[in-house]
Amino acid sequence: MDIKVPAVGESIHEAVIARWLKKSGEVVVKDEPLCEIETDKVTMEVIAEADGVLSILSQQGETVKIGAVIATIDDRGAEAPAAGAAKVAEKGHPSPPMSPSGRKLAREMGVETQDIKGSGRGGRVTREDLLKSEAVPPAQAEPAPSREEPAAAPASPAGERVPATPETAPAAPPAKGEPVQRTLRKPMTQIRKRIAERLVSVRQNTAMLTTFNEADMSQVLLLRKKHGDYFQKRHNVKLGFMSLFVRACCEALQEFPEVNASIEGDDIVYHNYCDIGVAVGGEKGLVVPVLRGAESLTLARIEQQIAEFAEKVRNNRIAIADLEGGTFTISNGGVYGSMLSTPILNPPQSGVLGMHAIQERVVVVNSEIVIRPMMYLALSYDHRLVDGRGAVGFLKRVKEYIEEPEEMLLES
Repeated sequence: MDIKVPAVGESIHEAVIARWLKKSGEVVVKDEPLCEIETDKVTMEVIAEADGVLSILSQQGETVKIGAVIATIDDRGAEAPAAGAAKVAEKGHPSPPMSPSGRKLAREMGVETQDIKGSGRGGRVTREDLLKSEAVPPAQAEPAPSREEPAAAPASPAGERVPATPETAPAAPPAKGEPVQRTLRKPMTQIRKRIAERLVSVRQNTAMLTTFNEADMSQVLLLRKKHGDYFQKRHNVKLGFMSLFVRACCEALQEFPEVNASIEGDDIVYHNYCDIGVAVGGEKGLVVPVLRGAESLTLARIEQQIAEFAEKVRNNRIAIADLEGGTFTISNGGVYGSMLSTPILNPPQSGVLGMHAIQERVVVVNSEIVIRPMMYLALSYDHRLVDGRGAVGFLKRVKEYIEEPEEMLLES
């Protein structure tokens, strides 16, 4: 069976083999991830479509065309996995059911899954089960040349720690007496190249300007405290800040349609819908999946879709279709601790809202000095299309909706 580079979008014609997860001659199982391929927009896994023995034809780092054969699977060796599984079962330690992304995470963590009791449906081992396990990765089991604590793994968009990968793991310290390497040169990934090109293009081709405001988050925090448990039990997802900001932006965009518009040649294109892009941080860069028709989505559906996008990004399963389009973008730098920043436009959109960390600050309310949980808000906009009055008015409306969320929800 031939393993081909899958089509990932109409505008994508080639990809780079980022890394092989299996070796040539190794026995693989159907639905097991074989390698990661990288385009200028996404990183995704190529999955085995049958049991058998893998033969690699294209090497790691090689640029290949969409549809090219990069490996083959000899299904005549398909009996080997079944035999191996039978031997494990005879010992009384069958491997529990897991998703392909779960098996990948287990390999990265060095976890023996036979000893883990799955909490998912049918005994399936979940991501949370793996993260709770106390198995020591093989690399840590060997004597370390230094007593220094290893650097913490990067935080995921949800704030949880994820295991280090070859792209994110810090370089091992040199042995005593060895010369220290002063520089390290690595080729730029396709995604990072594309991000760099787009950022430069935004600066060169738009008249970007940013306006700022701040919102009192007291009522939002009270709303989450009052209804959060019920919301999670009913919808199986937490009530976060992002869904409320998406709803507030949809309401404000209807009042200030120029912020939801774009420029095409000499024309202004106004959109009578809100396809809201939500910036999600991945290992190899920022991606912006789009909530289609966000103006008609419930808070629960918004939170569910965001959680699905974050899971896809973590597991390299995000699709080009998830990223295309979008009329407005929201970026939450607060999850990383950012207090104030200037978000950059996502062309051809004319506006992007930046959320930031919530901090208790001294403010004046009704001529009294009080302490309130405050968040700085930043709106970057294309001044060719959006004037200062519209930008300031839009951000002010978002602030008002966030400070009085129940009024916003009743109106919608």
